[in-house]
This record gives sequence, C-alpha cells and structure tokens, in this order.
Amino acid sequence: MSTAPSLTVAERASRVRFRRAMSLMVLTLFLPGSAQMIAGNRRVGWVALRIWGAVVGLGLIAAVMSLADHETGFTLLANTSLLLFVRLLLMVGAIAWVALFMDAWRLGQPLALQQRQRLAIVGVNGFLSLTTAAVMLFGAHVVGVQRDFLITMFGDGASSAAHHGRYNVLLMGGDSGADRWGMRPDSMTVASIDAETGRTVLISLPRNMQNFPFRAGSVMDKQFPEGFNLEGQYLNGVSTWAQDHTTLFKHSERAGVDATVSAVEGITGLKMNYWAMVNLGGFRELVDAVGGVELNVRQPIPVGLPTDSYFHYIDPGTRKLTGQETLWFARARYDSDDYSRMARQKCVMSAMLNQVSPQSALTNFQAIANASSEMVSTSVPGSDVGRLMALAVKAKGQPITTLSLVPPMINTAQPDIALVQRKVKESIARAEGTLKAPVSRKSKRAKQQSVTGGSVGTLKDGYAANESDDLAASC
Repeated sequence: MSTAPSLTVAERASRVRFRRAMSLMVLTLFLPGSAQMIAGNRRVGWVALRIWGAVVGLGLIAAVMSLADHETGFTLLANTSLLLFVRLLLMVGAIAWVALFMDAWRLGQPLALQQRQRLAIVGVNGFLSLTTAAVMLFGAHVVGVQRDFLITMFGDGASSAAHHGRYNVLLMGGDSGADRWGMRPDSMTVASIDAETGRTVLISLPRNMQNFPFRAGSVMDKQFPEGFNLEGQYLNGVSTWAQDHTTLFKHSERAGVDATVSAVEGITGLKMNYWAMVNLGGFRELVDAVGGVELNVRQPIPVGLPTDSYFHYIDPGTRKLTGQETLWFARARYDSDDYSRMARQKCVMSAMLNQVSPQSALTNFQAIANASSEMVSTSVPGSDVGRLMALAVKAKGQPITTLSLVPPMINTAQPDIALVQRKVKESIARAEGTLKAPVSRKSKRAKQQSVTGGSVGTLKDGYAANESDDLAASC
C-alpha cells in the first residue's frame, strides 16, 4: 500500500506562510486595517478600523431610521451637501482600501513563498483590489449622478406648507420646457395629495376651457376681472398670452407658468404648492428607462397620423408598451376625442405610480436620472423632495380618486365655477373618507359596457377614468 510522500519542513512552512498571506488579504476585505493590527503598523490599522467602524455604524443608523421613517431616508438622499461628502468619502475610501490591500500583500512576505503561491497571492490581491475599488468608484459615480440630478431638477426656493392638510401640485404636459416662447400646455392635472396618508386626487382641466376666472388679486385677475373671455382663446392659451405680455409680470421668471397657475387656482379653488412642467419627449425616455409600462389597451390606438411613415396601431390587450407607444397611448386623438385622451392619460399616471418598483429604479438609476432631468422642470425645492417622495411611497397601491372637469358634467365653453369647486371639494372629501357619493346605476353600467377611443365610457355619459374613486379599476 503506497503512501503520500511527507512534506519537508520548508514545504510545511511555505504553506503556513501562504495561508497567513491569504488570511491577511481576506481580513482586509472584511475589516480594513485588521491586517495592520496583526502584523504591521498598528497605528495605521487602528485608524482604518475606527473609520470603517464609524462608516458602518452611521450607515446602519441611517438604514434603520430610513426604514422606520421613509421621509428621513428620502431627505438624506436629497441632501446635496451630504451626497457630496459621501461621494468624496467613497473616492478616498477606494484609494485607501487599495493601499491597505497592497500593504497586506507586503505583510504576507510574498518573496518567502514558492513561485506558484506568489502568483496566486498576486492574482487574489489584484482581484480584490480592483473589485473593491471598482465597486466604490461606481458607487461614487451613482451618488454624483444623483447629486447632479437634484441640482439640475430642483431649486433652492422656500418650502411650501400644506393647505388644509394637502399638497397641491399642478402637472403640465408640453412639447418643450416651461420657458419656450409660445408654449401651450398640452395637458393640465392637479395632484392633490393628503399630507399624512399620501392619498391622491387627480383633477384634470380641459385645455379648451373658456370664460374662467383667475385667482383673486393675481396679475391675470387684474387684466381679466370678468374672466378669460378673449374670443378663440382657451385655458392652454393663457401661457402664450402671458409670455406676450411679460412686462406685466415684473417679479416673475416664468410668466406663462405663473399665469396658468393663477388660472387653475381660480377654477378649482385650490392653492397650488408647486408646479411641474413635463416635457413629453423626456417622458418617452423615462418610460424606456424603466423598461416600459404595462397598460390595458381596450381598442386599437394609433401611433402617429395616417400621413406618417411610422403610422400603425397598438393592438388591444394587456401590453407592455415602449416609451413611444406609451406617449401615443396618452396623446392620440385620431379616431378619438380630447376627453377620452384625458382618461387614458390618467391610466398612464396610475400605471407609472404602481409599476415603477424600487428594484427597477436602482438598476436603471442613471438612465432614469438623465431622462427625468430632460423631462421635468419644477418649482419643487430640494428641501421638500424627501417629504414628497415619502408621500409618493404611501400613495403607491392606494386607490387614486379622479375628477375631470369635462362634459357632460361641465360645459367647457361656459363653466359653472361654483359647480366645479363643489365637485373638487367632494372628490377630496371622498378620498379622505368623509363623503361617500352615490353613482347612478345607469351611468356606471354605460361606462362599463362602452369603450370609445380606447377609454371605458362615452362622450355622452362620460369616461370612467375621468371620474372615479379607484382609477386603476377604471383603466
């Protein structure tokens, strides 16, 4: 019976040194500075371990606080000064960690090892150094993208307190940024958000509304005390009119937006906290960045116009649409009408709110940040981002109440403003659970059985998504 040859004393010693060298590098991976504490400069090791312990401890505290209170987490993520510090810390940390790996390799006495052991040590050390540095530098890059995104998107204005327990944000959609000369908002929706629960009411205003008042005391109210009654002018033309008369808005950098906000406040009776202008081209890129959005396509929806070379239809069914398809789903008026389109736009908002997961946001972070910075200009200050993001998390999964100020309920040519404001109050009360309004069986049945232009309902009876206590169920 043959036996394996016994190892010499030198070979056994070489193996011990090899295991020791490997252990020093593994210790450096999990406890930076521990290798120096064991076999090197203890002062360097002590400093590195204390810094590592402090970073891990602060990270755990921040994580626990964020889990206990989402607003705290979002506030930390929206603090540009903190993000700059974290970015610098990651960059310096990457360099320092690589230096510790190199020193651990030195402490392992590679020249005392056999050739194949030296090669293995070099390979492991190089892999750990490069991997650790790459992860930390990529983290620094992501933090930098987040910081640049916040600086680009949000201002440093004053925070706005909730009005009657709600934050009201005017969302406007257009083909360009808020400063484009002659720009007309293609869509206008007020998101009224409960400051405690996040329960949201979406109130849409038709672009073709006429003869409406402005907020009392505003520049536009002084110019049109009897309401916006210019012949052939609609709500979406307020912005253009204001940009043609910027001298009236002496203290405003965005006359068109400010005039539109005063119109929406005069119509709804709600005071706006903030506004956001959505560039629809950027919206297309945002949908692509999150991997598309799943929508219930009830009828063929045209993409483009018959004269366009790319004209085609989105087939009915539950489909995951690209950014281009989602944009046309929300905007198409061919074989449809404005009010059906408004209903589809609400369905897109609901799908985006409920389908964009934290996982997709993290894995596509840079693409989302780039698309968002091109998509939105807003008056929301950076100091309020954490609060609003926390409310968005609360709103996710909750029913969304909707109200559209459109026929047959509202005559857009001669709107009954008292009726409009009463309907707004009722919708908010239903969302808050203080009012339960009955829905006529005839109207409900008609909306369920009919589909027009891709939206459930008819122009005569109204579209389900335009007035609903559960938007997702109406889509």
